[in-house]
Amino acid sequence: MNKTTATLAIALLGCLAHSCTQPAEPEETSENAYYQEPHRPQFHFSPEKMWMNDPNGMVYYDGEYHLFYQHYPDSNVWGPMHWGHAVSRDMVHWEHLPIALYPDSLGYIFSGSAVVDWNNTSGLGENGQPPLIAMFTHHDAEGEKAGRNDYQYQSIAYSNDRGRSWTKYAGNPVVPNTEKIRDFRDPKVRWDENLQQWILVFAVQNHVKFWSSPDLKNWTYLSDFGREWGSHGGVWECPDLFPMQVEESGETKWVLLLSINPGSPNGGSGTQYFVGDFDGKNFTLDPSFAPSVTDEKGVWIDYGRDDYAGVTWSDIPEEDGRRLFLGWMSNWDYAQVVPTTAWRSAMTLPRALSLKKTEQGYRLFSQPVRELEALRSGAHAIESAEITGLLDLAPQLPASPALLELELEFELPDGEPADFGVELSNSKGELYRIGYNAATRQFYSGRTKSGNHSFSDKFAAAVHTAPRLSSDKAVRMHLFFDVASAELFADGGATVMTDIFFPTEDFNQIKLYAEQGRVKLLKGAGYPLKGIWK
Repeated sequence: MNKTTATLAIALLGCLAHSCTQPAEPEETSENAYYQEPHRPQFHFSPEKMWMNDPNGMVYYDGEYHLFYQHYPDSNVWGPMHWGHAVSRDMVHWEHLPIALYPDSLGYIFSGSAVVDWNNTSGLGENGQPPLIAMFTHHDAEGEKAGRNDYQYQSIAYSNDRGRSWTKYAGNPVVPNTEKIRDFRDPKVRWDENLQQWILVFAVQNHVKFWSSPDLKNWTYLSDFGREWGSHGGVWECPDLFPMQVEESGETKWVLLLSINPGSPNGGSGTQYFVGDFDGKNFTLDPSFAPSVTDEKGVWIDYGRDDYAGVTWSDIPEEDGRRLFLGWMSNWDYAQVVPTTAWRSAMTLPRALSLKKTEQGYRLFSQPVRELEALRSGAHAIESAEITGLLDLAPQLPASPALLELELEFELPDGEPADFGVELSNSKGELYRIGYNAATRQFYSGRTKSGNHSFSDKFAAAVHTAPRLSSDKAVRMHLFFDVASAELFADGGATVMTDIFFPTEDFNQIKLYAEQGRVKLLKGAGYPLKGIWK
């Protein structure tokens, strides 16, 4: 997401009120201090220091997953945007690289995407090798201050050394803002092999625009989509368009991801999506999907408060075949005031998306990528048990819940209400609960007692809820806990929730609970996880 100067000013005033301006960076006394600050995630990507938001430019090339991201290297609050850069060979272990794109005379470097120009359609490649092309929004802060409406436009940069250095195209911008529209940003580009053209989608206030190009430099407008569909509680941002095969039938449908701030079901920023068809010019909703979004509530890829601006990697090899997703693990309601200092924000776990046809229509399912299994340092079986009240897992799970993966399968009782799940706690009485309420058919995440939330009255104001799609009697919960975050993949990824929290000391106790009835744990397993930065 991209913040306007006015929004930045308001946020900075809020930061001053909460004493969250950048302090002196703490000194590291040894290698063991690296990435060990309070609340620092240990197996999620986070920047070495200072501010980070949206993932950008996600592309796979020559054995490397590239992650660029919105970055302000001079403060831990939002400011003039750069593209930070990291690479990985497994989406789990990351190598930090120097900043890829800096602000220039055309403006800040806002969100965008990157592709491999395999056929060198742009003519920007060298020595017979395909260039990497990044497409991004230039944001002219001075133009915005002057009251103009054409201060955002789309530009490109290219790299001929595996993304290690970048040259901005001399003909920028390649998509000027001739209509003089505010909020004209976040380009996501893909190659359409059938039509032999590049397809571009970007966000424009309350909808998206599609454009096409033969060479990534000369673009032609195609169509609009979205004014009448989905949630419109805030500005649309960070779209992504891609085809997917429906698992059961093998038919091809197109998915359009769309982030919005505010307007998510649990407050603040979130990411909705649409499923339909794209003919190379127009995106149309599938009839079985359309009725579920006519009430403007939308359908969401993650119902937690802390998954935003997520998009997918381009150029994943055909032999892999996965659609791989990553989001920013925060929320604009409080992102700039959370109680971290040396750095701000992390990314979600990387996820593999699949498309299925359910009773509710076409739905995206999300699963943590299989590469994360390499972080398991052991496996502990959790015995079947009938749960009433609290069940301490310590005797069966001699591992800290601060870095833990859990797989649990529960059986719902016949004709009885059941409210059950997992509780993390510490010696200070702080606790976090994530579970399922059978009476309301909702998963939920409750951080109202999870520790420090003095920095924002929006952070822990309510328990967050998510609908259950499955009607199975068995409820499956796949959970990841990483110091100050929880990610739930329920019922095979049909429902996903991501939340962060800030206990004043790490959670060191883990229990199963059942309230308003009983529930049977059919089976379970716990996996202590290794950090990625040591």
